[in-house]
Amino acid sequence: MQQTIDKTQIKPHMPVVCSEGGQFGVVDHLDANNTIKLTKDQNGQHHWIPLSWVTSVDNEVHIDRPGKQAMQQWSTTEPNKS
Repeated sequence: MQQTIDKTQIKPHMPVVCSEGGQFGVVDHLDANNTIKLTKDQNGQHHWIPLSWVTSVDNEVHIDRPGKQAMQQWSTTEPNKS
């Protein structure tokens, strides 16, 4: 069952934590197209993850997959606005 996430709780600079508990990103902002834009990595590259990956939000944004899998599946280009 997919839990409904209150996306208004997702704020800039919040850590993004994988299902293994490790931080793999930081929120830049929430895009209008239900994606989370992450801050630039050490190479100066932004990444986007879908809001559907988020399982819960407290002082961190928790996602449903291991960090390695998330980094293989995230987008390096801004998704098309719908």
